[in-house]
Amino acid sequence: MGNKHVSAPRESVWDYPRPPRVEKARQNVRVVANGVTLGKSKHAFRVLETSHPPVYYIPPEDVRKDCVFPSERRTLCEFKGLAHYWNVRLGRREISNAAWTYPSPKDGYEDIRNYFAFYPGLMDACFVGNERVEPQPGDFYGGWVTSDIGGPFKGGPGTRGW
Repeated sequence: MGNKHVSAPRESVWDYPRPPRVEKARQNVRVVANGVTLGKSKHAFRVLETSHPPVYYIPPEDVRKDCVFPSERRTLCEFKGLAHYWNVRLGRREISNAAWTYPSPKDGYEDIRNYFAFYPGLMDACFVGNERVEPQPGDFYGGWVTSDIGGPFKGGPGTRGW
């Protein structure tokens, strides 16, 4: 067996703060579904929270509005406020609750007002720079896992109580 060198992650999710912090993304982000680029931005933000891979938020002007439609789903984040969900429609394919926004975020999260966050596990591919991300384990949080990020991550089976 060859000995492949693997560098250590640059960031640990256990060093991220609680409550979460919003910061400008250092690289471009891109979201693709059904061969269509739904969002692509140089101006995204990422939200960092203890035990979670970053969630990337894309400015509304960088999202294909002809492909996203409001959903009835709402959830409440104790930090960011009330999330409104969006369905993605591409031809005959519809992906329910594929993205979310915060139209009226709580204090400290105004930078992501109306920005779109997409679940990478529901998309064909999401990218940070040129790296294709892996979805955060589980189906609730929507974090984007890259080679820069180290876990373990909340979200998989048996981790909700962390």
